[in-house]
Amino acid sequence: MAERARERPTRRRASIRLRITAAAVAIVAVALGLGAATLVWTLERMLQASVAAQLADELDALAQGIDDGTIQTAALVQRDDDVLVALRSPTGVVVNADAAATLPVPSGGEALTAEADGERHVVVATEAEAGTIVVARSLAPVDEAVRSTTALLAVAVPLALILVATVVWIVVDRALAHVDRMRAQVDEIDATGLDRRIGMTSRGDELDRLAATMNRMLDRVEADARSRQRFVSDASHELRSPLASMRQFAELARAHPEAVRPDELTDVVLQEGERMHGIVEALLLLARLDERAAASGQRQPVDLDDLALAELARVRALGRAADGAAVRAAPVEGDARLLGLACRNLVDNALRHARERIVLGSVVRDGRAMLWVDDDGAGVPAAEREHVFERFVRLDEARARDDGGSGLGLAIVRQVARSHGGDAWVTSAPLGGARFVLELPAAPEPRGA
Repeated sequence: MAERARERPTRRRASIRLRITAAAVAIVAVALGLGAATLVWTLERMLQASVAAQLADELDALAQGIDDGTIQTAALVQRDDDVLVALRSPTGVVVNADAAATLPVPSGGEALTAEADGERHVVVATEAEAGTIVVARSLAPVDEAVRSTTALLAVAVPLALILVATVVWIVVDRALAHVDRMRAQVDEIDATGLDRRIGMTSRGDELDRLAATMNRMLDRVEADARSRQRFVSDASHELRSPLASMRQFAELARAHPEAVRPDELTDVVLQEGERMHGIVEALLLLARLDERAAASGQRQPVDLDDLALAELARVRALGRAADGAAVRAAPVEGDARLLGLACRNLVDNALRHARERIVLGSVVRDGRAMLWVDDDGAGVPAAEREHVFERFVRLDEARARDDGGSGLGLAIVRQVARSHGGDAWVTSAPLGGARFVLELPAAPEPRGA
């Protein structure tokens, strides 16, 4: 049964062009049908009302002539026109045609429709001195007019539907032609042609806005692809360097055992291995942060001031000068491990570039918690302040490599900040060097505080 269901071909839905045209024709058909029916009904009622009004005038004239004696009974019988007349008196019924004898007598002075001599008639009646006068007029002209109108509408409505279908089909076809063109252009874009973009018509309509949106998406895809290519290239280069160092020392030790002491080779392997370990750990962390999953399920209260004070103690234990007088309470919510790593990266970066001392501070301002680290080094040029947060970027290549920097520390800081809904940036420090700032949403104050 399951195999039979899988083998069953999927029913193909009609194209958008056909569905839009069918919907438009159906809506117009309902509107025109209702309009045509209303028109025929209204026309019939108006023509019948007109006939009834004319017949009422003739009835009044006939009744007055009979009462005045100007119209005799014999003359009434001899009337030869399209009006049926019947005079119902105590002495009998006088009619001008046999069909008039079967005419019903309307009550209340209202007109009614009745069948006489195989035709529909409008019948009116009135009371006179001679008796009840009943007159009727055939509705054959009215019925003919209604039939002609109905026949005309029966031809006009389908023609109108055909015209609507044709216009809608052409308009939708022209609109979808641009969509097909865009689809074909997007379908031709692959990994080797991410710089290609979708052409626009400059009309500023919905299709142009769609093309602009897709072009912005392609911009993001291209930027991400280039970033990943650069990232892979830089990562391979960074990992190749310590491997090359270890291999060179190992080959030298094997070729010239007397030139390389075992403890020297061990130190090189340990140092370069530790460097590789740090690079790999940083790459894995950045990969998790890129997926925005690292800080999603480990939210807890964290005090940035506690992180800053812990780093102050560590720096002083290393024998370096550090000032924490500007540290103030700065509560946030997040992953304590990641935030501690970001704080340490900022401090290590400042230590590598400081001449004599660094300064740490923290504060909450306008609902944002900030932690900053100042150094008295050379600072960061304004043109490079965004560039330094990119991966594997070193403004001082030789010193960063000698001190163990991999060019990933500041990239981790920014990714940690953004994964917590904040950001990181660099500006000038009062000491003359650089101030790196970690900004995060401040934790909400407890109710009743």
